[in-house]
Amino acid sequence: MGNKAYTLGFKEINQTNLPLVGGKGANLGELMRIDGVEVPDGFCVTTNAYKQAVSYNPVFERLFRQMSALKSDDRKAINEMGEAIRNAIEEIPVPKSIMDGVRKHLENNDRLQPYAIRSSATAEDLPEFSFAGQHDTYLNVIGEESVLNHIRKCWASLFTDRAIVYRLKNKFDYSKVYLAVVVQKMIFPDTAGIMFTANPLNGNRKMLSIDAGFGLGESLVSGLVTPDNYTVRDGKITEKRISAKTLGIYPSMGGGTAEQQIAPEQINVHALEDDQILQLERIGREIELHFGSPQDIEWCIANDLVYILQARPITSLYPVPQAEDQNNHVYISVGHQQMMTDPMKPLGLSLWQHRAARPMFEAAGRLFVDVADSLATPAGRENLLTAMEQHDPLIKEALIEIIKREDFIKAIPDEGKVPVPVKAEKNLLPEDIFIAGS
Repeated sequence: MGNKAYTLGFKEINQTNLPLVGGKGANLGELMRIDGVEVPDGFCVTTNAYKQAVSYNPVFERLFRQMSALKSDDRKAINEMGEAIRNAIEEIPVPKSIMDGVRKHLENNDRLQPYAIRSSATAEDLPEFSFAGQHDTYLNVIGEESVLNHIRKCWASLFTDRAIVYRLKNKFDYSKVYLAVVVQKMIFPDTAGIMFTANPLNGNRKMLSIDAGFGLGESLVSGLVTPDNYTVRDGKITEKRISAKTLGIYPSMGGGTAEQQIAPEQINVHALEDDQILQLERIGREIELHFGSPQDIEWCIANDLVYILQARPITSLYPVPQAEDQNNHVYISVGHQQMMTDPMKPLGLSLWQHRAARPMFEAAGRLFVDVADSLATPAGRENLLTAMEQHDPLIKEALIEIIKREDFIKAIPDEGKVPVPVKAEKNLLPEDIFIAGS
C-alpha cells in the first residue's frame, strides 16, 4: 500500500472519499470545488493510516473485544476502557509509511507553518447524526514531530467517553467507525464565527444566522463568549444583536492557544461590518446550494478575506415536505388528526397518498396536507379557522398569524366555490404546522 492511500490533499478529495477521509475531510474537499469560496489548504491522514496504526496489535484487539460488551449506561467501565485505549493509541509509533506521507505534504510548506489538526470520523457530520465536538481539535500546531503527535491524539479521541456513549446509544458498531485526521493551514483571524443557512431555533430555511466574535472561532464553539448575532434574509440584514465580548482565544507564540482579554474599547464594538455580513450570506448560500441542504459553517476573516474552515449539514432541522415550486406552502399533519403520532411505514404512506381525496406530502415518515389554497380565499379561511377553533385553537392562532403576513399567501377572490375544510382532531399540535418558504 503506497503513501497515496495514507494521505490525500484537499484538492484530491470529494464526497466519494468519505470512507477514507471522514465527514469533515470530505466536506473540505467539496468546499475546495466551489467558485468564490476560499478554503485554507491542507491534507487528510486517511482512515487507512488509522487502521494500519492499530491493526494486528494484540493490545488493541483485547481492548476492543472488552469494549464490545459495554452498555451506554456503564459509565465507570466506559471511562476506564476509554482511558486505556486512548493511552495505548498515543503511545504507538507512527508507521514509517504513514510518516513519509505526512512529511511529503509538510515539506511543501514552511517548516514553521502552523496547522489546525482536526479529527474526522467516518460517522461524523452525516445528515442523520451529529458528532460535532466529540472528537478532538488542536490549533496552532507547529513542526513535524508535533503534527505527528497530534495526529495520534486525534486517533485517540475516537475513544473519549462522550464519543463512546453516543455510538453505543445510536448502535454504531465501534469496529466499523474509523478516524481520519484533517491537517489544515492555520489562519490567524481578526474575526471568526459560525453561520447557519437556516435558523436552527425555528427551522426557517430562508433566515440565515451568523454568530461572530473576535479572535479564533473556538471561543464561540466552547461557549467562552456570547457572540454578536446577525440575521439575514434575501440579502437584507433584518436584525443585529451586539454582545459584550470580554474574552477571545488567540494563538500563542510557539504553538497552542490562550485566552486573552479584549481591549475595553472593543468590548461592545460590532464584530462585523454590514458588507461583511452580506458577503458571508452570499458565500453561505453558495455552499448550501452545492451541498443541497442547510449548512452549519465555520468561517473566519483575516486581512478582509473570508475563509471557510468547515461545513456540515444542520442535523436539528425537522424536514419539510418537498415542494416542486417556489411558492409558499402551509402544511398540517394528517397523522396527528388521526391520533397517529408515530412515523408510518412506506406501505402505509403509499396507501394513504393513493386513496386521499387531496394531495398528501411526506416528511420524516409523516403525511401533511397543504392548506395554502384554503387560506387564499375568504370562504376558505373562514372554513379552516372555524374547524381549527373547534379542534385546536392554538392552530387557529398560528393560521391567523400567517394570514396577517399579507405577502405570504396570495389572496384570490371567492368565485362561488368553497374549499373543502380540513378536518382536525383535538391533538393536532401547533408544532405540527410547517410553513414552507417562510
